[in-house]
Amino acid sequence: MTTVRRLAPDDGRLAAAWDEYVLACPQATFFHRAGWQRVLREVFRHDTHFLCAERGGRIVGVLPLARVKSLLFGHSLASLPFAVYGGVAADDEDAALLLEAAAERLGRGMGVEHLELRQLARRHEGWPRQELYVTFRKEILPDEEANLLAIPRKQRAMVRKGIKNGLAAAFDDGVERFFALYADNVHRHGTPAMPRRWFQALRREFGRDCSVLTVSAPDGRPLSSVLSFYFRDEILPYYAGDDEAARDLAANDFKYWELMRHACARGLKTFDYGRSKQGTGPYAFKKNWGFEPTPLTYEYRLFSREAVPQHNPSNAKYQLLIRAWRRMPLAMANTIGPHIVRSLG
Repeated sequence: MTTVRRLAPDDGRLAAAWDEYVLACPQATFFHRAGWQRVLREVFRHDTHFLCAERGGRIVGVLPLARVKSLLFGHSLASLPFAVYGGVAADDEDAALLLEAAAERLGRGMGVEHLELRQLARRHEGWPRQELYVTFRKEILPDEEANLLAIPRKQRAMVRKGIKNGLAAAFDDGVERFFALYADNVHRHGTPAMPRRWFQALRREFGRDCSVLTVSAPDGRPLSSVLSFYFRDEILPYYAGDDEAARDLAANDFKYWELMRHACARGLKTFDYGRSKQGTGPYAFKKNWGFEPTPLTYEYRLFSREAVPQHNPSNAKYQLLIRAWRRMPLAMANTIGPHIVRSLG
């Protein structure tokens, strides 16, 4: 018999078994790790429900969930807020369906408007879905020069430009340089920044599986930085920020090349460039590196709403807010931003 139970936040023994399962399950991703429960609760006080299916005394499936409740953006249960991947990871369809049924009961009982599962692939033909996003993944070759030559010519020229400009890359112990660049970058784009304590919590929770690489000019001025995750044999550059001077010096291009060099030296096999919206600048940038997009399928169970939510900057109704946010002083934006971003997920 297969049963479903919740991972209590203080249950270290079950959390260890959960992570052991996630590491071995082909469907699982970095965002299925048990540590996300602690980070979400610590930083944003979100109500988390990490469900696992058990059979014969062992875990056969997991589904991490968190509730996000907001007057502005609605009330939802998602797998997983602030993650690009999620949904069920299970040994078989019986366990997967049992977990999804438990999530649906949970959502209805909470009175959420919808359940969102950020699947890597489509599971249910009858469920509403959103296919706004794609992901970019590419093999890391075992030879550094081969990786450089695999980058299309025009983009490779930008990498070489960064090298000629005398840029330097180093891994940081903390998040200070990264956060300064990230917060300024997202502010220029008109969106609220995650709080500094979010990144500190990620570094603390995931340890060596979470790094910060910062690129500096020859005079030592930070230009570009990226926070990355490591999972199995993959590297996932996830949060990034750049100074306005980074473009002219090719610091952004140099940053990702240095990260790719590091991944190659570490023996990693896959560079996961992450999620982008189709038709955007980041989408085009990743294509220029020779990465091919793979559609992401986010599936929904709609309980008290008629359509899939569109809480993203492409939604026309947010354009006025975006323009106003850009004009706001950075210090004020960094103070107000965490209260808004916690409701986005």
